[in-house]
Amino acid sequence: MLTLTGVGKVYRASEVETHALQSVSLEVGAGEFLAIMGPSGCGKSTLLNILGCLDAPNCGSYRFLGEEIANMSEERLTRVRRAHIGFVFQSFNLIDDLSVAENVEVALQYRDEGPSRKERIMQALEQVGVAHRAHHRPQQLSGGQQQRVALARALVSKPKLILADEPTGNLDTANGDAVMELLNATSRAGTTIIMVTHSPAHASAAQRTVKMLDGQIVSETQI
Repeated sequence: MLTLTGVGKVYRASEVETHALQSVSLEVGAGEFLAIMGPSGCGKSTLLNILGCLDAPNCGSYRFLGEEIANMSEERLTRVRRAHIGFVFQSFNLIDDLSVAENVEVALQYRDEGPSRKERIMQALEQVGVAHRAHHRPQQLSGGQQQRVALARALVSKPKLILADEPTGNLDTANGDAVMELLNATSRAGTTIIMVTHSPAHASAAQRTVKMLDGQIVSETQI
């Protein structure tokens, strides 16, 4: 599904250069569940941003669904993100002024779903077990329920790839385990998942774990 070859990313501020990624090579197959681990500042989030077409590498190659990302216009990158990639964040990133259903609908913005739009939204909410909260606002939900809504938002467009950045980081153990069960079910249904996590227990649910240090992949474990 995706291949990184020799990818590097440098951030420059004044006279300071920060090498966030250094010669990172990685291949992820369709339907695979991959966990990325490493200490804060090791490049995990930068890598996730590049994989999600939110940032571009300074060097190297990133091929997604057979296409070289570096060759795409910003308009084309936006279309790729909307059509094929779902995002789940540690902080949920829900919009307080919108209902649960409207938050999920945000992922279908600029897409002509016709009369099936409402049905798809409710299916996604049912899939994560919060359909009964469709008309509530995010602040009326628990943290676990908010993360379920965030996952429904990622799922509603039926993406080929879900990128999850510390999806259980703000949750207690029970809710974190419940979210991991949903991610596992999503993976078994054929969606590729790449998850950044600090939890060895949650990383063990993935088929493969890579560990990063100082902007590089330093080890890989196949389960």
